[in-house]
Amino acid sequence: MSVENKNNYPQLKEAAQLLQANEVVAFPTETVYGLGGNALSDEAVDKIFAAKGRPSDNPLIVHIAQKEQLHTLVTNISETAEKLMEAFWPGPLTVILHSNGTVSEKVTAGLSTVAVRMPNHPVALALITEANLPLAAPSANLSGKPSPTTAKHVAKDLTGRIAGIVDGGAAGVGVESTVVDCTGEIPVILRPGGITTEQISAVVGEVAVDPALLSEHEAPKSPGMKYRHYSPDAPLVLVEGSSAFLNELVRKEQENGKIVGVLTTLEEKSDVFADCVIEAGSRKELQTVASSLYDALRSFDEQAVDIIFATTFAKEGVGVAIMNRLEKAASNQIIKEN
Repeated sequence: MSVENKNNYPQLKEAAQLLQANEVVAFPTETVYGLGGNALSDEAVDKIFAAKGRPSDNPLIVHIAQKEQLHTLVTNISETAEKLMEAFWPGPLTVILHSNGTVSEKVTAGLSTVAVRMPNHPVALALITEANLPLAAPSANLSGKPSPTTAKHVAKDLTGRIAGIVDGGAAGVGVESTVVDCTGEIPVILRPGGITTEQISAVVGEVAVDPALLSEHEAPKSPGMKYRHYSPDAPLVLVEGSSAFLNELVRKEQENGKIVGVLTTLEEKSDVFADCVIEAGSRKELQTVASSLYDALRSFDEQAVDIIFATTFAKEGVGVAIMNRLEKAASNQIIKEN
């Protein structure tokens, strides 16, 4: 959907008017669909939390369309943030900086910092520009469910709960933005996402990782990381091992009368025997796994499975983000062959 001439897209004007009236509207970004509301308004932010059924102690990411908007939201922009924005904006990177108090305290969940990104999607940028507002926008799904990568996903979760949906086709990246805290001397990755640690390090040098990503006992600081997330209806268990080991686990569950689903890749699909086998991309191109992961997880809800086994991935490159989402969806349940 090209938006060079916004007059050809009356839905953008209508959506912008709804946002200006402190209603909430779902819109596409390059990562997932966001549920946007006026980041300056307590009323609008309350509607976001209500629509999602999301606890209000979870901070939200603010979306902007021009870098000038950032200056109206933060006290100062660090050199690290400048370098990262130069390299990755617009794109799937969120920077955390010190808030100047302009955005609603409900956006920051009472923190002194604010998370901001500039999405790389023509519809998102056109909508933000038309509304002339910074938009607080978590993923446009019911809290705990897999994030939506199509307007159809949004409609399934939120019809009747929000003012509208702007359909801009399927999202491309598939997993949410990488969140980087730029308030200290060394940038800290709080959530892995579409921009990898290696890419960030190539731009700014030394990078740290939030201990909460390495231990389930640490309290996370990043938007969207505090609660059980990304989960299909049936319980999900990760499996690290051979196809033979996975098939044995499937067989045991079937003997107990369970309908079993397996989430795997193009390369392994033919080696897996379950009641429902869903492929999420190619192991040789992990970006294809990222872009199809949430759609694949949602597909199991239509298959009435009792349990889902999912194969695992190496934690390198975008594999870090994929495994982060799978571990959250599985509540860290993993069965290892050895």
